Amino acid sequence: MPLRKAKGNMYNFVTHVHSHLAGECPHNCRYCYVKKMGGDRYKGELRLVEEEFNINYGKGKKIFIEHMNDLFAKSVPDDFIYKILEHCREYPLNIYIFQTKNPYNALQFIKYFPNKTLFGTTIETNRCPIGISKAPHPFYRWYGISHFKEHGMKLFITVEPIMDFDVWFADWLIKIEPDFINIGADSKRCGLSEPSKEKIVALIKELEEAGIKINCKSNLRRLLDG
Repeated sequence: MPLRKAKGNMYNFVTHVHSHLAGECPHNCRYCYVKKMGGDRYKGELRLVEEEFNINYGKGKKIFIEHMNDLFAKSVPDDFIYKILEHCREYPLNIYIFQTKNPYNALQFIKYFPNKTLFGTTIETNRCPIGISKAPHPFYRWYGISHFKEHGMKLFITVEPIMDFDVWFADWLIKIEPDFINIGADSKRCGLSEPSKEKIVALIKELEEAGIKINCKSNLRRLLDG
């Protein structure tokens, strides 16, 4: 998979995407769009696609690395992670975006991240989503990413697909002190428990009053207009 320009439902702050990692994501989230794609690249055991390390990243790009998998999932071998981060460090004049549902595991690699890194995690709810994913509980994602601010790294949170939550969800997110938060809905209609329009509006209002920039993805309109 060559370096590709971002398109479709990708974040608007990303210009390009690239993936070195093949195989099935260990988190096995019910709503994952990658599982619905055809082809064999994202099936089977985790593995590196060696030719992807020949890609020249150039400069001036905002590249989402491993957008089709989770680089910091517990079962990804450490040597895979080091090699991918080193490829990024060879081209220091780009911004690199990493997103994981296991930020606590990513902490051990903090010294190896590119200087220009935007790091995020997914927190769909502050509840315990039974049967939705094998990823770490949302609390552990919150706990893990909370340690990144002390390293001076720019942070973001993605609340997508947003799931029903308790009223203290906003307080939880505010304590992370993210640079911005993305909020989106379940595009694939996977039967998730979703919050009401009123709860979403109240959440956004509270986060904005705390000085946090909110990026509402277009798929959120289904819940806000309903």
